[in-house]
Amino acid sequence: MFLDYASITPVDSKVEEEMRKVQKKFWANPSSLHTEGEEAKTLLEEARINIARVLRCRGSELFFTSGGTESLNIAILGVLKSQGQFFQGSPLKTLAPKGDPLILPHIIVGAIEHPAVLEPIKFLLKNKEVEVSFIYPDRSGRINPESIKKEIKENTILVIVQHANNEIGTIEPIQKISRIIKEFKQKNNFKYPYFLVDASQSALYEDVSLERLGADLLVLDGIKIYGPRGMGLLAVKHGVSISPIVFGGGQEGGLRSGTENVAGAVGLAKALEIAMKMREKESLRLTRLRDYSITKIIKEIPNASLNGGLENRLPNNINVCFGSGPRGLPLKDFAPKGSPQSNPLDSEFLVIKLDTLGFAVSAASACHTLSLENGSYVIESLGRSECASSSLRITLGRDSKKSDLDKFISALKKVIK
Repeated sequence: MFLDYASITPVDSKVEEEMRKVQKKFWANPSSLHTEGEEAKTLLEEARINIARVLRCRGSELFFTSGGTESLNIAILGVLKSQGQFFQGSPLKTLAPKGDPLILPHIIVGAIEHPAVLEPIKFLLKNKEVEVSFIYPDRSGRINPESIKKEIKENTILVIVQHANNEIGTIEPIQKISRIIKEFKQKNNFKYPYFLVDASQSALYEDVSLERLGADLLVLDGIKIYGPRGMGLLAVKHGVSISPIVFGGGQEGGLRSGTENVAGAVGLAKALEIAMKMREKESLRLTRLRDYSITKIIKEIPNASLNGGLENRLPNNINVCFGSGPRGLPLKDFAPKGSPQSNPLDSEFLVIKLDTLGFAVSAASACHTLSLENGSYVIESLGRSECASSSLRITLGRDSKKSDLDKFISALKKVIK
């Protein structure tokens, strides 16, 4: 039984059907001038326009990539490079006051971002290319917009906050953060900072249009929305300065060179269309299953507790730890200080044992190598270091049913016992 939908989703049958048609008949290079190439180019641009309708933006603001990781790297490194200081290593001269020492560009980033954000940031820090402020969340995983406000300064060029966390499913106050950024820019008549939002995890359950979120750059990934593998999207609002980090034939407006994946683009557009139609009904269904499962786990398994708050949480996300809190912990609370503690169970052990019983779940993120030494940096950031290596992420999907979850919880109880 698959309960790891935050890591990947199966390709929707309708998406697969659309892609198969394209692959069979319109497989030519869309950059070619012959008839076959022109037909492929037409399909590519139709897919772009269809996505633009969902995201309520211009087609010219959308760039196809190989996935969320590439999109995030292009966004972060491309914005920095557009300032002429990424490869050259020169400071951000345009923002340095006359007569004052030159200063480096400043980035504000959430401490619980996906590794595809944190690793480029670490690379830039190591090479002394940037100055970085890491913003830590509260116990529920929410970032306080006022924390962002306090860190913005004249040389801040980028603020990065994901719409929903990939491990604990916390939905961040993106619109409030966006307003704070806009107020700063208007007050100071600044072009920067830009606001980068990774909406890969939330696109199935939330309206992720640029208009609603107030993002300058937005990232989506096909594998998270029942879409094609190796297909992602980077939306760049008109007027945002960004440079390519990969060079070649100049496809995708010169931002992302490489022959476009026409079938993938068509499949991504179809997946987004289906997600938009199913969003409300599926969110309601999964919320009921999520809350039912959390209640049952907390009630029936000793020393089980919830990571992240129940409010402002993705409908499909359950993240719990075992052996770090009292039995029957209320959903709105965490383990109170001074409560009796038992030794936490190891996440990897639980994942492997559950796998032998036919249940696929994960420890931390599938994109983060978990070790006994460091555990989950997301859980640690919540102030729950005792849970960092004892948490399970259970994520639901379109095929998840109540009867399946009852079987899973039964198996979980046996493993823990």
